[in-house]
Amino acid sequence: MQYLLLIYEAEEIWASKSEEEKQQVLAGHGALHQRLQADGVEYAGQPLMPTATAVSLRRRGGDLQVSDGPFAETKEQLAGYYMVDVGSVEQAMEYAALIPHVETGTIEVRPLDSHEVP
Repeated sequence: MQYLLLIYEAEEIWASKSEEEKQQVLAGHGALHQRLQADGVEYAGQPLMPTATAVSLRRRGGDLQVSDGPFAETKEQLAGYYMVDVGSVEQAMEYAALIPHVETGTIEVRPLDSHEVP
């Protein structure tokens, strides 16, 4: 089954890190990539650009509404994701716990639905 490991962290936390601290976090992601590869897990992952680059769309009553930024009003922003194809939620949680941002943010583990698109 496929799971999204959604990385939430306040953007200010990343911006406040020194270059050395940023390199440590990136090394943590590198270690996770190596672990996933060694375990033979199919995965994809990518960081997201800051929320200032986002646009949200909503259609209400036939009118398309476009607003700057993400839709959610939260203290933490969606910073990136991994999509892993593993056998159980427990296994997905094991990998989620290896994402460096678990120390300063939140990692949401969510299974993907298998709706067929007509």
